[in-house]
Amino acid sequence: MRFHSARFLCSAGESEQYPASKLPRIAFAGRSNVGKSSLINALVGSKALARTSNTPGRTQRLNFFLVDEKFYFIDLPGYGFARAPKRVRDRWGSFTEKFFQDSGQLALVLLLVDGRHSPMPIDIQMRSWLQSLAVPHRVVATKIDAISGSVRKTRLEELSEQFGSDLLPSSVKKREGMDQIWKEINRAVRGERTPPEAR
Repeated sequence: MRFHSARFLCSAGESEQYPASKLPRIAFAGRSNVGKSSLINALVGSKALARTSNTPGRTQRLNFFLVDEKFYFIDLPGYGFARAPKRVRDRWGSFTEKFFQDSGQLALVLLLVDGRHSPMPIDIQMRSWLQSLAVPHRVVATKIDAISGSVRKTRLEELSEQFGSDLLPSSVKKREGMDQIWKEINRAVRGERTPPEAR
């Protein structure tokens, strides 16, 4: 299945502002500047659907995009470093946590980690938290076009050892991994269970 349309729907800071529809939700989570917005744009073939920036912490609310009038993509605020006051970062964390705990329509979380680096403690902690909440998720390694050869092999082995052999390598620039990510999204939207090793 391929999408035909995607549009920005709303930006929410509280659960009362979420769309009232019960359509499935696909959430994109990860550290600030790991490439969540860029991946959303690449998946739908747009350069500007989700706003991107080189400044970590640009996304400060939950941004909902309606895809094919059938399900939502949700761009979540990044965790970790962000150029914002601590009180603002704490608020982002609060409503993001509430989203994971209360979202009955959450079909899948795509947890993005930077493929250029070894597993980071904050990503491991986030993955463990999703597992503790029994949230269906897959881990996506981004920006792998920036490394090659033995370095790439070693890095993907490290990430797979930590996050599972079902790790999804991806490159927005070279469109590597887009088809596999779409397969996971379509599976989740159809209500099929995520494989045990990915939960």
